[in-house]
Amino acid sequence: MTEHVKPEAEDIVKASEYGGRAPAIAWQRWLLVTIAVSWSLFQLYASYFGTLNPQKIGSIHLAFGFALAFLAYPRKGGPLDRIPWYDWLLAAASVASALYILFSYYNIVVLQGGLPEPRDIWVGTALLAFLAIGATRLLGYALPIIAALVVIYGITGPAGIIPLTPPDVIYLHNGYDWAQIIQQLYITTEGIWGTPIQVSATFVFLFVLFGALLDKAGAGQYFVDLAYSGLGTFRGGPAKASVVASLLTGVISGSSTANTVTTGTFTIPLMKKIGYPPVKAGATEVAASVNGQLMPPIMGAAAFIMATFIDMPYSQLIIHALVPAVLTYLGLLYVVHLEALKLGLQGLPRSELPPFWKTFVSGVHYLIPVAFLLYELMWANLTPERSALNATVVLAGLILVQELVKGVRSGNLAAGLWQGLRLIVSGLETGARNMTTIAIATGAAGIIVGMVTMTNLGYGLTQVLDVLSGGNIWIVLVLSAITSLILGIGLPTTANYIVMAALVAPVIVNLSGEAGLVVPLVAVHLFVFYFGILADDTPPVGLAAYAAAAISRADPIATGVQGFIYDLRTAILPFMFFFNPELLLINVGSWYYAGWVIVTALVGMLGFVAATQGYLKIRMHWYERLLMLVGALLLLKPGSWTDLAGIGLLAVVVFWHRHRAGAPLVPTAG
Repeated sequence: MTEHVKPEAEDIVKASEYGGRAPAIAWQRWLLVTIAVSWSLFQLYASYFGTLNPQKIGSIHLAFGFALAFLAYPRKGGPLDRIPWYDWLLAAASVASALYILFSYYNIVVLQGGLPEPRDIWVGTALLAFLAIGATRLLGYALPIIAALVVIYGITGPAGIIPLTPPDVIYLHNGYDWAQIIQQLYITTEGIWGTPIQVSATFVFLFVLFGALLDKAGAGQYFVDLAYSGLGTFRGGPAKASVVASLLTGVISGSSTANTVTTGTFTIPLMKKIGYPPVKAGATEVAASVNGQLMPPIMGAAAFIMATFIDMPYSQLIIHALVPAVLTYLGLLYVVHLEALKLGLQGLPRSELPPFWKTFVSGVHYLIPVAFLLYELMWANLTPERSALNATVVLAGLILVQELVKGVRSGNLAAGLWQGLRLIVSGLETGARNMTTIAIATGAAGIIVGMVTMTNLGYGLTQVLDVLSGGNIWIVLVLSAITSLILGIGLPTTANYIVMAALVAPVIVNLSGEAGLVVPLVAVHLFVFYFGILADDTPPVGLAAYAAAAISRADPIATGVQGFIYDLRTAILPFMFFFNPELLLINVGSWYYAGWVIVTALVGMLGFVAATQGYLKIRMHWYERLLMLVGALLLLKPGSWTDLAGIGLLAVVVFWHRHRAGAPLVPTAG
C-alpha cells in the first residue's frame, strides 16, 4: 500500500532537504557525492584537531555549502538531470568568494588591521549577492528580503549612503557607508562569520551527521517498528504509534519533513486502515513530526545556536527543554485518543503486529550510541562538539560490527564489511546534504544579526512594540508569536529562530523587565523557538504537511490546517513556561515541588486539549468547553491558589460530563 505513495513524499524531502538534482552523467553524480563526503570528512578533521581559526572554519563550511547549493539544488524550473553552465559558474564564484577570507586572512586582519581595501569590498559584496541567490533558491524569498531590509536600514540616515531620515521612523544611528557595512558583515566575526555559522560549522554539523549515520544504520525503521508493536493494539493504536515513533525519530532527526516521511510512510496507511480520514491521518503525523525538533538530546540546529546565544551549556539547555517536550507529546497522545473516541475506532489485532520484546531486542544496540552521547554530554561534561564527535566514532564502529555480524551469518564476511563501509559513506553524504540548507540559512541570517548589532535595531523595535502593546506583556507575547508564525511561512526553523532571537527576543526581555517580571533568558528564547517550530505546519507553505498529504492522498492545505489545530496544545506551552519558569526546572527547590509543577502543567495541558477538541466521553457542550478552558488557563499562572482553583474547576467539569454521558463517576480500566 505504501509503495506507490512513498516516492512523492520522498521527492519533497529530496527537494527541500537534500537537493532534487540527480544528474544523468555519472561523473557529475559522483562529484556531488565526493563534495558531500569531503565536507563531512573535513568537519570531522577540524573537530578532532581543533587548530583552525573559527572564521577560517566558517569560510570553508560556507564554501562547501555553496558548492552543494548551486550544484545539487536546481533553480525553480531548472534541469534536474544535468548541471547547467550557469550553476557551474555560480558554484565556482561563490566558493571563491567564501574562501577569499581564508587565503587573505593574514593580510586583512594583521596587515590591514581589519580595514577592507577596495578588492575586499568587491569580494564581500559578491558574497552577499551569492548568499541572497542561494537563500532564495533553497529557502525562498523571505530571508533575503528581511536581510535586504536591515541592510537598507543601515545605509540610510543622515550620514549613510542614502541620506534619508523619514520623520515616522526611529533611527538609532546616523547611517553607514558601504565599506563599513562590508567590514561588519564580511571582515569581522559579528556578521556572516558570526555565531550562527560558527555553531553550524562546529557541533551542529556533527550532530546532524550523527543522526544521518544512525538512520543509515537502521535506527529510524527500528523506532517505527518498536512504537508500532508496542501501541498498535490500543484504541487508535496506529495514531499513537505515529506519535511515539515521531518522538523517537526526533531524537536523531532535526527535520520535520524527513521525520514525516520516515515514520508516516508506514503509520499513515495504518491509520487510514483502521478508519482515520486521510486528512486527520496526515495531520497526526505532521503534528508529531513537527514536535520532533523539541525532543532532546538532538533538537535541531536552532537549539545549538540558542545555547550559544544565551551562553548556556547545551547539556543544561536540554534539561530545561525536556519537561515541555514530554508534555507536548503526552498532549498529542491525548489528542489522538480523543479523535479515536470521536470516530469510534479500535486498535489492530495482536496477530497483525510484530512481537514487542523480539522487536525491542532486535535493535537495542541502536540505543548504545545515543546513551553514549548522553553520557558524554551530561555526566562526562564534555563539549557538545567533542561529545558528538566521540559518539559518531562509536556509531561508525557499531555499523561496521553490525554488518560484519550479518556477513558472518550469511557466510560472506567481505560483503558484510563492504556493506558497513557503504553505509558509513552514505551517512557521510546524507549528513552533508542535510547541512546545505542550514549552512546557507545561517550565513544569510548572519547578515541580519550583524546589522541588528551595528544599528541597535532591537532597541528601536522595543520602542515600537511598547507603543503597539501599551506595555502589556500578554499583547507583546501574542504579537511575537504571530510574527514568528508569519515568518515561518517562508523561513525554515533555524533561520526563523535566528531572526526572532535577533529582533524579537531582546524586545520581550526589555518589556518583561518594564512590566516587573523576572523571566529567565532561556524561557524567552524557548518561547520564540517553539513558535518557530509550530510554523513548520503553518499553511500554505508547511512542507511537512505536503509530505504527509502525498502519503495520505489528502489536500495538503487541509492537512496543514488540521495539523496546526492539533498543535494548538503546543502553542500554550510557551506561555506556561514563560510565566512559570519552574516548568523548565528552574529554581524548583526540591523534587517534590518539581513533581507538583509537572503534574499541574500536565493537568492543564490535558484540559486544554479536551477544550479545543470539544470531546471527553461524548461531545462537550459549549459551557463545558468554556469552563474547561478557564480551568486550563488558571494553571498557566504560577501560584498555589490558581493551581487549586484550576484543578478544582477541571474536576467539576469532568465529573459533570461523565454524569451527563451516563458513565461511572470513577473511571474504570479501559
